[in-house]
Amino acid sequence: MGLEIVVKDIIDVAQAEVARLNREADAEASLIIEDARQAAKKVMGERLAMAEDDARKMRQQEISSANLEVKRTLLNARKELLEDVYTRAERSIAAFSPEKNEELLRVIIMKNEAGGKRIYSNAASEEIVRKLSSLEYAGNIDCLGGVVIENEDGTVRLDYTYDVILKSVSEQLLKQTSDILFG
Repeated sequence: MGLEIVVKDIIDVAQAEVARLNREADAEASLIIEDARQAAKKVMGERLAMAEDDARKMRQQEISSANLEVKRTLLNARKELLEDVYTRAERSIAAFSPEKNEELLRVIIMKNEAGGKRIYSNAASEEIVRKLSSLEYAGNIDCLGGVVIENEDGTVRLDYTYDVILKSVSEQLLKQTSDILFG
C-alpha cells in the first residue's frame, strides 16, 4: 500500500497544480478580457468622437452650402431687378417727347461739335440734328437717340448716344442704385 499512497500524493499534487494553473489561466484570461474591453471602449469612444466630428463637419458644410445658395439666389434676384431697372430706363429714354429730345440734342451738339466734321444720329432724330448742327450729316445709326460726332479723318469718334450715356451713368451709379433698391 505504500505505492498507492505515493500515487495518491502525486495525483493530489498534480490536481493542485492543475487547479493552480486553471486559476492563473482564469485570472490571466480575465485580465486579457478586461484589457480587450477597455481597448474596445477606447476605440469605440474614439470612433464615436470621430463620427460626431464628421457629423459636425458635414452639418457645417451643409449650412455653408445652403447659405451660399441663398446668397447666389439673392444676388441673381438683385441682378434681375437691376436689369429690369435698366430696361425701364431704356424705355423711358426711347419715349422722350420730341421737345425733350430736341432740347438734349441741342445741348450735346452745342458743347461738342466744334472739333467734328461729320455727325450721325438715329433716323427719328435726323431732321432735328440736321437743323441743329453745322456738321455734315453722315447717316443713321442704331441707337435710342443722341449723336456720334466724328473728326475729318474718322480717327476720333465722340459717342454721345443715349445708349452710351445710360450705360456710363448706370455703371457709375450701380452701387448707389443697389443701395437705394436693397438698402
